[in-house]
Amino acid sequence: PTRTVETRALDPAGTIIEKVTLHAEIRAYILENPDIVFEAAAKVREREAEEESKRDIDLVKENWDELQYDGRSYVGGNPEGDITLVEFLDYRCSYCRKAHEDVEALLAEDGNIRFIIKEFPILGDASMIMAQFAVAAKKLHGPDVYKLIHDTLMFFSGEPTPKALAEIATAFGLEPTEIIEEMMSDAVMAEIESNRALGEKMQISGTPTFIFDETMLRGYLPLDAMREVAKDVRE
Repeated sequence: PTRTVETRALDPAGTIIEKVTLHAEIRAYILENPDIVFEAAAKVREREAEEESKRDIDLVKENWDELQYDGRSYVGGNPEGDITLVEFLDYRCSYCRKAHEDVEALLAEDGNIRFIIKEFPILGDASMIMAQFAVAAKKLHGPDVYKLIHDTLMFFSGEPTPKALAEIATAFGLEPTEIIEEMMSDAVMAEIESNRALGEKMQISGTPTFIFDETMLRGYLPLDAMREVAKDVRE
C-alpha cells in the first residue's frame, strides 16, 4: 500500500519580501525620528550604570571589614565620624593630587567624616617606592608622621631617589636610614600587597577611587560633588 504525505507549500520569496518591507519601514521611521536612536542609547547607558552601581554596592558589602577595619591603614579626619570616606590612591596619579586638596577641604569643613587611606601604587616603580616610604614611616613613627609624609609626597614631583627621600625624612626631624631600611620589610610589603589584593577583589583598576560608606566612586570627584555625596549618604 502507498501512503500519501501531505506537504505544506512554503513561500520563501514572500517571506523575504515581507522582511525587506519591514526593514525599509523601520529605516524610514528612524530617519524621520532620529532622536529615538539617542533615546535608546541613553536607556542602555542608564541600565548599565544601574547594574554597575548595584555591583559596586555588593562589592563594598562583601569587603566591608577589610575596607573599614583592616587595622593597618591610616585613619584620620574624625575617627568617630558618622560616615567614612575610603580613598585608594597613587602618589604619581595627577588626579589623586588634584583630589587631595578637595578631600582635605571636605574633612576640614565637615568635621564629621572618618577618612581612611589605602596605598594603591599602580603607576610604576616610583609609585611603589613612594608608597613603601610612606608606609614605612607609619610603621616606625605612627599615623601623625605618616600624614605629614603623605601630604608631602602628594606634592612631590621629583624622582623618589634615596637622597630625595632622605631629605624629606630629615625635614621632619626623622632618621632617614631606618625608614629606608624599613621600606623592604615584610610588614610594609604585606600592607601594600593586601591593598592590591583588596583592589582586585573590588575591581578597582584606577585611582583615585573613593568609597563613601556603601557608595563607590571611580575617578576624580570635585569638592562640590563630594559634598553632595556626603549629604546623600547621610540621608
